[in-house]
Amino acid sequence: MENKTFQKAKVFTISFAHLSHDIYSSFLAPLLPLLIAKLEMSLFMAAFLDIARRIPALFNPFFGLIAEKTGAKYFVILTPAITAISMSLVGLASSYVILFILLFVAGISAALFHVPSPTMIKESSGQKVGTGMSFFMVGGELARTIGPLIATAGVSWWGLEGIYKLMPLGLIASIILYIKLKDFDTNRPLRKPKEKGDTKKLLKQYYPFFIVMGSFLLFQSGMKSTLTLYLPVYLVAQGESLWHAGISLSILQFFGVLGTFVAGNISDRIGRKSTLAIASIGSAISMALFIYFDSIFVLPLIGLFLFATGPVLMATVQDTNSHMPTFMNSMYMSINFGVSSAIVFGVGLLGDHLGLETTYIICNVLAVGCIPMAFLLTKYIK
Repeated sequence: MENKTFQKAKVFTISFAHLSHDIYSSFLAPLLPLLIAKLEMSLFMAAFLDIARRIPALFNPFFGLIAEKTGAKYFVILTPAITAISMSLVGLASSYVILFILLFVAGISAALFHVPSPTMIKESSGQKVGTGMSFFMVGGELARTIGPLIATAGVSWWGLEGIYKLMPLGLIASIILYIKLKDFDTNRPLRKPKEKGDTKKLLKQYYPFFIVMGSFLLFQSGMKSTLTLYLPVYLVAQGESLWHAGISLSILQFFGVLGTFVAGNISDRIGRKSTLAIASIGSAISMALFIYFDSIFVLPLIGLFLFATGPVLMATVQDTNSHMPTFMNSMYMSINFGVSSAIVFGVGLLGDHLGLETTYIICNVLAVGCIPMAFLLTKYIK
């Protein structure tokens, strides 16, 4: 029978895996001003670097089916080391092509990690899936708080080319995860027999849900990319130091941790729809305040609301109860990364032609579209 208890040890271990993996994934944004200067890139070219990390997400349904048939836990165990190796070498990249390849490898690793891990969280959370997703997402958001500081410190100590010395932390994390997760599937293996179904029938049944989900992510992604990928570039262009830019990004991400932590629990209490609506309204208003006052003191407010949607969306996907939760999560991840890839490309293009400040305003206006999508989304989960 399905375990209905909240298994803290397993949830915390998988959340630690998210932390150790995404610390390295978060290196790109704080290093981007230096990489732009070193390789003489435009914002348009920089957008392609972020897309390089997202391209593998197009294969997420395929990865999801592989995870159904194999030991998904090994994806979670090995990928922190793979991502650590590839992202720690970006400072040594002597050309745009080499940098693109390194980020593409990191993208494959990220896809392999993020497809099975939410399902493992669901397996370990019992009836508190929203709470479990919050812990999981806190690991990721905390990584994006710590990661920019680690990357900036590495540059300060060893220079851009010397950040490869940060690699061992990821290797050690994978060793720890192997020790902790090697027996994860003893009672409830994540194997294909547990999740059988007709994928074509599933897609036909839930295509309205995926359309609304994609629309929500479309409206949100512009604001998210301007504040996560391009915030250091924006601040450095205004004359701020790399440390100031890195700390500002960490402030945003730190309060994102708080928003992520409470959002899943709140959604278990007041519902997914209400939580998404509140977060969407708060994000749009706080982004407008940031643009108007041009102050980093608004960043905590943005972080609280902007990142609160993450665990709620993932819990909503698991609420579909489709009997193929890993495949459903892989579809969500494909839509998420696919939409955000297209948007980050557009943001880079607009940033080159209109400037980042005007681009921020456009993305803020688009973010208002998240509000009606929040009310529509839960209509299709059953």
